[in-house]
Amino acid sequence: MLIDLFVTFFMIGLVSFGGGYAMIPLIQEEVVNRHEWMNNQHFTDLIGVAGISPGPIASNIAILIGYQEAGIVGAIIASLGILLPSLIIVIAVGMFFFRVRQNKLMQSSFYGLRSIITGLIFYAAVMFALNSGLMSSLSWFTWSQILIFIASLCALLFFRKHPVSIIILSGLVGIALYG
Repeated sequence: MLIDLFVTFFMIGLVSFGGGYAMIPLIQEEVVNRHEWMNNQHFTDLIGVAGISPGPIASNIAILIGYQEAGIVGAIIASLGILLPSLIIVIAVGMFFFRVRQNKLMQSSFYGLRSIITGLIFYAAVMFALNSGLMSSLSWFTWSQILIFIASLCALLFFRKHPVSIIILSGLVGIALYG
């Protein structure tokens, strides 16, 4: 089990680019579909907990899954698995990038990568909405969730509110509406 945790999260960390939210679809594929360590609903709940916890979301997900599967040792092994590839790659790429940072082809490649990263993050958001039942029907629950989403997005984009205050306020609204 520990070897499976390490190898799974090492491979996820090795092939995933674009940050934690862009990694969610791959983590879901491995954890839910391939290894069947949990179902979609449990994974969606886990993303929620990982998202409001301090630190990078992908690392938080790895730690939570590792802990669920093998306790404290599993959490440590899973977090090492997901963090080591990034550490190794960042050191290697940093040394290379420092030498070629002014190259036009290198700069152009980053413009191309921005679109796919945005697409992966959007995909993760849509999958989260689908798995949480948000888009299953147009019920009162769905409309209230959409309103919370729109209000949170407006608070972040237009009023420049701090994300922590939005998280806390959204949680309080959730308690008031669904508690």
